[in-house]
Amino acid sequence: MSKETVKGNTAGLRKGILEELQSLYEMKTGRDCYLPADLAEKMALLTCAINREISVILTASGEVTRVSVGTLSDAPVETEHIRRASAAHLRCVHTHPGGNPHLSEADLSLPDWTELESVCAVGVSEDGGVTGVCAAFLPDMEEECVPLSMIPQEKWMRKLLAVRREETVTEEDTRERALLVGTDSLESLEELKALAETAGALTVDMMLQKGGQADSNTWIGSGKVQEVRMAAQVGKADLVIFDDELSGKQLRNLEDMIGVRVIDRTALILDIFAGRAVTNEGKLQVMAAQLHYRANRLIGTGTELSRLGGGIGTRGPGETKLEMDRRRIRDEITAISRKLETLSRERDLRRQTRIRNAVPAVALVGYTNTGKSTLLNRIAGADVYTENQLFATLDSVSRKVETEQGEQFILTDTVGFINKLPHDLVEAFRSTLEEAALADILIIVSDASDPHMEAHRKTVGQVLGELGADWQPRIEVLNKCDLPRACTASDFNAIRISAKRGDGIGELMDAISRCLREREGTYTASIPYSDYAQIGVLEEYGRILKRENGNDGVSVTFRATEKNAGLLTRKYRISVRPVRKEV
Repeated sequence: MSKETVKGNTAGLRKGILEELQSLYEMKTGRDCYLPADLAEKMALLTCAINREISVILTASGEVTRVSVGTLSDAPVETEHIRRASAAHLRCVHTHPGGNPHLSEADLSLPDWTELESVCAVGVSEDGGVTGVCAAFLPDMEEECVPLSMIPQEKWMRKLLAVRREETVTEEDTRERALLVGTDSLESLEELKALAETAGALTVDMMLQKGGQADSNTWIGSGKVQEVRMAAQVGKADLVIFDDELSGKQLRNLEDMIGVRVIDRTALILDIFAGRAVTNEGKLQVMAAQLHYRANRLIGTGTELSRLGGGIGTRGPGETKLEMDRRRIRDEITAISRKLETLSRERDLRRQTRIRNAVPAVALVGYTNTGKSTLLNRIAGADVYTENQLFATLDSVSRKVETEQGEQFILTDTVGFINKLPHDLVEAFRSTLEEAALADILIIVSDASDPHMEAHRKTVGQVLGELGADWQPRIEVLNKCDLPRACTASDFNAIRISAKRGDGIGELMDAISRCLREREGTYTASIPYSDYAQIGVLEEYGRILKRENGNDGVSVTFRATEKNAGLLTRKYRISVRPVRKEV
């Protein structure tokens, strides 16, 4: 049971009622649901039982963070700690005894509403039923009323998340203020901004210098460094992030000249990975990449390697590791590599078992934030964490799926690719990325709403080439086609889908089915009655289509990969013959 207590006018309430009110804290809703029916109905029944208003405050993620009895004047809202924990976007749902669902003048004029993005009233009838639901959103607070069963959940959540407070800066005050510097393109700089926001930074300014030869001491030249220094002072920047990989010497010189902490794109990406890794293997992979990165910059890097992990670019190994000499860092890398090798061998064993069981592997690959995890959840009924941000998923997740035609396969969600993906990170995550390299079929997922989709596809192709994943059949998918800005045409053949809504999933599954069938051949085998147990072996390594009993045994027609058909002949001495004409 949650440690949070019920606030407000609870005088005279029975213990059982208080326990029921307390249980509201345990109720959660999805990120795409404004008000779940079960929460509204339970609040209505409790309201009818005590004949008092009940209110709850929900965060953007759907967590109930406050339960109170009576009007807000009976229990003022204290949302500062809630805002820091939930990145704001708070909504308050409260009941109206008497059946009227409309928001009253008092509802909209209470000063406590200024701490919320949305208010919602639930009308409660005398028998505890819900008569209707009304919601209002900043800035205009215009009321919208619907029956409980017809709440436009996604629409109301979009309106809630679209609220931007001009005067409220409590969230921004706690974030590091970053100045971004690039020498590539504005598109790359915009992506760096998205990375910085993913890491928790507030971008105060962006500077682009195109052309010219990179300066070996400062990368951008001393004149531009002075411009960056002035911009950092004007924007009160806490750190400067460069959109390129810098040497230890360049980092030290830039910090000395600009006067604030300096990190590069690689350190930023490693920092995001350090904060997102969940599994033991993922954490070890990130730590190995960070140690490689920092070992190469150990000499002449000034303050960067002597600071505690208290800001973006410093998460991961602690202060003692950062101040090791090269030999001790190599020892640490060696120890981590041994652990990763053990985990890699365990994955190989699982993969060999899957191969023996004739279960093909299908990998979802693509640029970061294209919706791969959402697609896995849609196809496999999984519950992988999804969010509209870069690198929401780091650890590969696999689920077994069966098509309507009866084919089974393992569907794997892989870490997203990105332009200028750090080499150390590719090396550290190689065992995980091998899920794509060794998959039987690749599903290339692209974001149809991204104006830079074509460039991102090229990046994905380059990374797959580096991994040796250029031999498998591929299925091109354009995701997020439900968005109004989605592209309407392309020069490559792709299946248009919306993983969020489910559009086009049937067409995609049919395409997977065709690919699975194409990689198999049809074979026959004669199994003597004395060796009837070999039928079970055929079922393990293939898919039986037909059996015909004869005088001496059973003639079996089955589908299998060429590799498994050969294994049946070599290992189990089963006479396998290919069928020329497909059955």
